[in-house]
Amino acid sequence: MGSCRRWCRVTILGPDGEPLASALLSGPGTPGLLAVDAVGRLSLVARQARATVRVTEVCPELGELLELAGLGVEVERQAEEGEDALEVEQGEEEAHAGDLPA
Repeated sequence: MGSCRRWCRVTILGPDGEPLASALLSGPGTPGLLAVDAVGRLSLVARQARATVRVTEVCPELGELLELAGLGVEVERQAEEGEDALEVEQGEEEAHAGDLPA
C-alpha cells in the first residue's frame, strides 16, 4: 500500500460566499473516480443547502478528472511553474452544426 497523498481541499461556501466548512480529500496514490464521486456528492449536498463548493489545492490528476466529469464545482488549480492559476466554472457551450443531439 502507498502512503496517503493530498488530492485537494474542498470548501463549502454559504450563499453570501463565506466559508462554512473545509476538508482535505486524500488517499493512497492517484485519485480516481471515487474521489470525483466524493466531490460530486459534497456538491449535491451543498446545493440542497443553497451553498456552493470550491475545490482548491487540486493535484493535477484530480483536476483533469474533475474537468472531464464536468461537475458544476469551482476548481482552482495550482499553477505549475511558469503558468497562471486556472479557475474552472460550469458554463454553457455553443451548439455547432454537426453536433450530436443532447
